[in-house]
Amino acid sequence: MLFDLDDTLLNRDKAVDNLFFIILERFYKDIQHSVKKDMLQKFKEYDKRFYGFPDKTNVLTSFFDEFPPNDPLPSSDMQDFWNHQFPYCFSIDQHTLNSINFIKKHVQVGIITNGTVQRQKAKIMHTHLTSCFDFIFISEEVGYSKPDKRIFELALNKLNVRPEDALFVGDDLEKDIAGCQHAKIKGIWFNPHRCINDTEIKPYAEIHSFDELVKGRALFD
Repeated sequence: MLFDLDDTLLNRDKAVDNLFFIILERFYKDIQHSVKKDMLQKFKEYDKRFYGFPDKTNVLTSFFDEFPPNDPLPSSDMQDFWNHQFPYCFSIDQHTLNSINFIKKHVQVGIITNGTVQRQKAKIMHTHLTSCFDFIFISEEVGYSKPDKRIFELALNKLNVRPEDALFVGDDLEKDIAGCQHAKIKGIWFNPHRCINDTEIKPYAEIHSFDELVKGRALFD
């Protein structure tokens, strides 16, 4: 069984919140609560706009332009700031961890994630996921990014299993589900927010929690 990392194993939304509060403490003083809420909303909007881009300078530049800080950060330092702060804003939900450990007793497990080696490895190390998985593929390291079917085929070769004997769990319909389907792997859509699927992509199954995997609704079908 294969898993996506961000917004599947790890809650990226909570990490963005945590990064915002680090920024607030580091660069701003005496901000009213009502203003903080507006600042957080804007920060999330800028993050979403540039999601998937390795260079996060635009996120911080846009945010600081709208909300000038007391202690400005030079643009040349913004990427380093993001790289050194954001990976440590992640945490692993204990229920998710318990589910992975249970699943690993039955099948081989791996991670396929898009992103830079530095940031993704830092997240994985910080959340102690390394020992939970048989292998971890990071797009920058292997040379292919989801939805390219070749990154999924590399995983199949690593596990030495046929496509029909593998499952991939991810939150992104296009990159995760359609991507793995191109490699003939069954895709399980992790949809905790119960979003409406208004695409033509049809997952093999849809789950709203990792408990559903453990209960066998998708894992042992």
